[in-house]
Amino acid sequence: MTFEELYSAAKAVLNPRRLSAEAEAGGVGAALLSDRGAVYVGVCIDTACSMGFCAEHAAAAAMVTAGENCVRKMVAVNWDGRILPPCGRCREFISQLHDDNLDAEVLVAEGVVLSLRALLPHDWRKVARGQ
Repeated sequence: MTFEELYSAAKAVLNPRRLSAEAEAGGVGAALLSDRGAVYVGVCIDTACSMGFCAEHAAAAAMVTAGENCVRKMVAVNWDGRILPPCGRCREFISQLHDDNLDAEVLVAEGVVLSLRALLPHDWRKVARGQ
């Protein structure tokens, strides 16, 4: 699967809307390609007291719910179609779901692909593991 196809899958779930006076959803969409070739999508949920989560978290939760945890490619798309690099929390979260996820390809801007490892250059696990 190409990043163009993955981008289209992430963009297709965009649906910015107010859920309640305290919550909004759908302003960012994400798509993850698993090592088995399945695509998982999700949207962000933003709440007034910061209890929401990013679109990448939602997509990863869908992937884990389906019994998978290894990511090959990922992309997030803002409401206006711009590609967004994953925030630090998403980088760390996805990196911990499977050791090979550090090698996942991440579309961080149009035409710019980096590994998740490159986005986490000072991995705390190396110190914790004595590496």
